[in-house]
Amino acid sequence: MTDTKRSELTSLWLTEAIRLREEQAGLLEDSEANRHAQVQGGDLTERIQTRALFLAQRDGQQQGLLHWLQGARLAGMLLLLVAIITGSGLAVAALGDGQRPVNVFWALGSLLGLNWLMLLAWALGLFARDSSNALGRLWLWLSEKLARDAQAAQLAPALMLLLQRQRVGRWGVGLLSHAFWLVTSLSALITLLILLATRRYGFVWESTLLSSDTFIALTHSIGQLPALVGFTLPDAELIRASGDNPISNEGARQIWAHWLVGVLIIYGLLPRLLLSLLCAWRWRRGTTNLQLDLSLPGYSLLRERLQPSSERLGVCDADPGQLYQPQAGQHDQASDGSLIVAIELDPQRPWPPALPKGISDAGVIDSREQRRQLLDQLARFPAKRLLITCDPRRSPDRGTLALIGELARNASATRVWLLQPPQGEALDSQRLGDWHQALDQLGLPHSDSAPLTWLESGHD
Repeated sequence: MTDTKRSELTSLWLTEAIRLREEQAGLLEDSEANRHAQVQGGDLTERIQTRALFLAQRDGQQQGLLHWLQGARLAGMLLLLVAIITGSGLAVAALGDGQRPVNVFWALGSLLGLNWLMLLAWALGLFARDSSNALGRLWLWLSEKLARDAQAAQLAPALMLLLQRQRVGRWGVGLLSHAFWLVTSLSALITLLILLATRRYGFVWESTLLSSDTFIALTHSIGQLPALVGFTLPDAELIRASGDNPISNEGARQIWAHWLVGVLIIYGLLPRLLLSLLCAWRWRRGTTNLQLDLSLPGYSLLRERLQPSSERLGVCDADPGQLYQPQAGQHDQASDGSLIVAIELDPQRPWPPALPKGISDAGVIDSREQRRQLLDQLARFPAKRLLITCDPRRSPDRGTLALIGELARNASATRVWLLQPPQGEALDSQRLGDWHQALDQLGLPHSDSAPLTWLESGHD
């Protein structure tokens, strides 16, 4: 899979995971994510994915996906090890220790019986609505356990829902199943060749009910396809002679050994190889056509939020029911200009201070509407340097810290100015310490003196 296809599948996967999370825990706080999606533009599907990727990066689902993929690779390696051990065990069980003659049809049943039984189960599963099988469920379960990340809880269900919606999951599960049995058959073949090369085996067939003619016909019918590609086919006389005791003739042993190896390759290894290629082709073709189902309620609710038919002032989002820990950052796109903004200052305090030339004043943010307007402006025209001014006499509540973090993510560099109290008024040291601790968690530099020199020139 190319990087482009992988990124498209990852984007759809995370979008579906966010939808499941919101269905289970309620809508997330997404005002900044919606604003980011509207700025990026595109149709509704692109905006939904942009919003989901923003929330996934903010809340940890994107990192959880990386952990899940690591767990999936470890789970695949464990299944690979199981396949190798299973194949070797089947070959040893088929030939035994060489002390007793090998019943060719018992050996054939040991080498191909379980393989074909699982192949039949997969074929029947193609007609079932739920195409997952025990091996696929085991891989998903191991992937989640090995990921060890709580944020990965919705990833496996989201992937299955996304794939099953367009019946792609059955080909992914089929590829996993056929690859497992392909490795199992290859391991059995290698072990069989090693045992035949290092031990002397005699071959017989035994039956109380069936005649030698029946075994001759059965042996020839099974060996026809291997004979077409050069494997030896026992003649009727050799088959009839092997019905009582193993023939001590070296050539007879080699003919039976060649027949057994050829049957394993043609009926065990080759079908799994061809089916693996078929499933891989259908998987690649199916994943390129994956798309979101916009009729789902979780996506329908986002239509007006991401593609509003009209701009309405004063509309408040519903209570998300769950708060997230705000994080600051910096804008990595081209930005220009310096900006100073204050948050909920006392009206009696004079504002703004005397500003150097070239610095813009965004005023004092006191309402939700002012906050929305400023964030919309910064989303379109990020600031190169941003100075956020706060009154440390107020408590650093979650809403204020979330606003500071969101403002900081729309500027290349941000500092916080904690104003000194008016003359004659003492500042609560405990509250000031809370401000310092909160801003440190946000990763924002702060000071109690006006860094106007930095705001103007970029250095102190």
